Amino acid sequence: QVQLVESGGGLVQAGRSLRLPCAASGSIFSISAMGWYRQAPGKQRELVAWITSGGNTYYAEFVKGRFTISRNNAKNTVSVSLQMNSLKPEDTAVYYCNALLSGRFYWGQGTQVTVSS
Repeated sequence: QVQLVESGGGLVQAGRSLRLPCAASGSIFSISAMGWYRQAPGKQRELVAWITSGGNTYYAEFVKGRFTISRNNAKNTVSVSLQMNSLKPEDTAVYYCNALLSGRFYWGQGTQVTVSS
């Protein structure tokens, strides 16, 4: 099993930046990919960005050029970060860290990001 803890959310003005770190614990060496999803009020949860253990990345079209996902594999820890630049009010959502391990998805508790205009 894997436990995920996100941080870094908050209130920010449009055009500014935020960084969302997510730390994984547990069976971290079996994690094959990690990513970030988001869910805005009244909308379905959607994929934002994804990074595999080999470093391959995927970005949703609506964040390309603005968001960057990175992964850090230390000796006993695995973490993933989402650097969000040029934030827009429509980026307002709860952001969830996600990990894929042995065909199963694990989720963090979510962190609120609010972008004011």
